[in-house]
Amino acid sequence: MAKKKEQAQLDFEGQRPGEEVLFVFRRHIIAMRKGFYLLLIPLVVTAIPPLIWQDNLELFLLPLGGFILGLILFFYHFVLWYFTIYLVTNQRIRQVTQKGVFGKDVVELRLSKIQNISYNIPGFNGEILGYGTIVIQTFVGDLVIRYVEHPEKTYNKLQDAVSNAIELQGDNEEVTE
Repeated sequence: MAKKKEQAQLDFEGQRPGEEVLFVFRRHIIAMRKGFYLLLIPLVVTAIPPLIWQDNLELFLLPLGGFILGLILFFYHFVLWYFTIYLVTNQRIRQVTQKGVFGKDVVELRLSKIQNISYNIPGFNGEILGYGTIVIQTFVGDLVIRYVEHPEKTYNKLQDAVSNAIELQGDNEEVTE
């Protein structure tokens, strides 16, 4: 006996009545590479003095301090990456970008207003690691989403969502006439 998977309805602040979340995506982990560098650089720099002056035992605590500093810097970049999300509903795309630890920036784009969607994979690294850039074009301007994980899959889902929204809008216009 086959069981159907029930998807839990995802709710978010600012959700409209009848609006359903189709999918949520975030940027690839490669977008957080600066955080990884900031984790390693203090550790490596503070590990040099104990290697030079090995007779001074207090210097062996220095790499621990560098590691803690690196963790703090990494955590900041992790928060920026983790809380930057893209919600695609049956009506719109909502980009929530984390700005600092406490700030955020929200951009919304109606699916029926999208003119074109394209994606690009930036060479060897993008192909091997599975990331790319998606460009969503409207009359007002472009929404460029860099470092998208599996851009071809996300592109196809976005195309389907836009097609469904345009069909739904066409059906609604016929009913009101």
